[in-house]
Amino acid sequence: MDKTYYIYIMTNEHNTVLYTGITNNIVRRVEEHKTNDGGTFTSRYQITKLVYYESTEDPDIAIAREKQIKGGSRKKKIQLIEKINPNWKDLSKEF
Repeated sequence: MDKTYYIYIMTNEHNTVLYTGITNNIVRRVEEHKTNDGGTFTSRYQITKLVYYESTEDPDIAIAREKQIKGGSRKKKIQLIEKINPNWKDLSKEF
């Protein structure tokens, strides 16, 4: 059975904090962030807005890509987001 893995970036209302994560269920994971079940960091900074995601069926590629994004500068993350989401709208509303 094929699974889809999502690499995603979320932010807070004012787009000041960026959080990069990985999941195999993007709808559930985003909902966890929105209800403060996402973890200490995302709760503390009110990370509730999905601004970027990509997917792959290969878990190794997903893990490597998450590390690549996390290791990049804030500027690189902003460029990634703005390429697909120039207005920083909450993409979770598409689900």
